[in-house]
Amino acid sequence: MLGEGILKGLAETAKNFAGSFVSEERLTTVQYPEERIAPFEAARVFPFLVFDQENRDGGGPEWEAGLRCVACQICEKECPPKCIYIEKSKDKKLDYLGKGQYYPARFDIDISVCMSCQICVEVCPFEAIKMDTEFELSTTDRFGALLLDRSQLAKSNEHYHKIHPTDATAVDARLADEKAKVDAKAKAAADAAAAKAAATQPTNEGGD
Repeated sequence: MLGEGILKGLAETAKNFAGSFVSEERLTTVQYPEERIAPFEAARVFPFLVFDQENRDGGGPEWEAGLRCVACQICEKECPPKCIYIEKSKDKKLDYLGKGQYYPARFDIDISVCMSCQICVEVCPFEAIKMDTEFELSTTDRFGALLLDRSQLAKSNEHYHKIHPTDATAVDARLADEKAKVDAKAKAAADAAAAKAAATQPTNEGGD
């Protein structure tokens, strides 16, 4: 029937209009900024860098010491609009596995260019970069204020759990499992070394 889609759309609009007088669920207008709707868990705006609360390698601010990023630069290479800029450190710090890793001496994202595609998140092998839900980022400085550095991008794992609880819990489980395997391997190696040392140690069979 010609115009059937239009009629269905008008009927839905009329139903919502009439229902808004009797049901709060049909109220579509929010008195922003006094009223706010919590973002969906799957919402994504711009990337941020995850840091763990514990200070992994000492020294410097907590966010810097706990950054998961190892400056592998995969996200920089894969970023379609090329809005990520990374400089790798000259030295290394210990990661959550106790392994020495490089870290980003510089990590900038130009959010005036970022298109929120989430490719940087998908290619990161260290669960170090995630998508935030913060959208109130307007500024009168369209250049400098929209180029975010490490300190501005760094947000705690607690924040990640707050905005994406399902994904964050799954990530923590994977990281904990990986750490448990490394710890078990290290313990097995230490036990084997101790057993070997005990076996090769000369025994005093007789007295003088």
